[in-house]
Amino acid sequence: MGMPSPLPVRDGVGATRLHVPLSGPWPTIGEYMAERFFHLDPERLLQRFDRGEIVARDGTPLSRATQLGAHEFVWYYREPPVEREIPYQIEVLHQDRDLVVADKPHFLPTTPGGKYLQNSALVRLRNALGIPDLTPIHRLDRATAGLLMFSVRPETRGAYQLLFENRQVEKVYEAVSALPADWDPAAPTLAGRAFPIVFRNHIEKLRAHVCVRVDDEREPNSETLVELIGFDDQVLHTRLRPHSGKMHQLRVHLAALGAGILNDGFYPELLPEAPDDFARPLQLLARELRFTDPLTGEAREFRSRRVLQETPATAA
Repeated sequence: MGMPSPLPVRDGVGATRLHVPLSGPWPTIGEYMAERFFHLDPERLLQRFDRGEIVARDGTPLSRATQLGAHEFVWYYREPPVEREIPYQIEVLHQDRDLVVADKPHFLPTTPGGKYLQNSALVRLRNALGIPDLTPIHRLDRATAGLLMFSVRPETRGAYQLLFENRQVEKVYEAVSALPADWDPAAPTLAGRAFPIVFRNHIEKLRAHVCVRVDDEREPNSETLVELIGFDDQVLHTRLRPHSGKMHQLRVHLAALGAGILNDGFYPELLPEAPDDFARPLQLLARELRFTDPLTGEAREFRSRRVLQETPATAA
């Protein structure tokens, strides 16, 4: 269990915990933080001590003069960034005393981070539902739309988290890709493989890299079943059933098969960073979740109501 915060959730956002060294060249915790957060105005940061906004584990406010070594952890609220509003709403599909299942739009991150605080699925739902303990049980990439499951109560959270850890949740995605140049409508294949395709490779997340690395020399640690839904003369519509849950797995696997997902700025080629183009969302959707409820034994099934905008009209 994580270390509990002495500060309550505020405006849907929990306090941030900072580990402070117990010794070093800084006379005070404030001076350490001023150097640690060198990109901030140091006097403005120290004024937060004056206002009692930086606290110890028991909730006691610290001062500018609190010496280094007095506390190993401090808590504070992040100053909210100037956020670009994400003009899409998150929809609640199901709510009971233990679970909330929501339908996330493209561009909305699952949790606060970086330049997104209020514009995150977690904070929007905490504020809308009035549930400060709401916590995501799994995550979706910011660019991916679809089903997200949240825990309402800490007492039952672990049981649902174990479902994902033990791969006991059936997840189904849909994607739309540009039709490969060598596409044969009479005998559909990707990279010479007939549908349904089981694709495996080794995916590794590298620190400080936005993309994952594929190592074809190592034992596969990711697996996806790719099924054909439909196509037209421009695009291909597939159903994806991941057996594992590696970062960017579905995007990497389709790109490796020569069917990179439409509007993907990472795979097969990392494009220069650019502002969000809300007219061109990544064509990837978390469509279905199925599992046996660990508390009741009931079969649970949820389905997204969203539709990928580039979906072809023709079914295979």
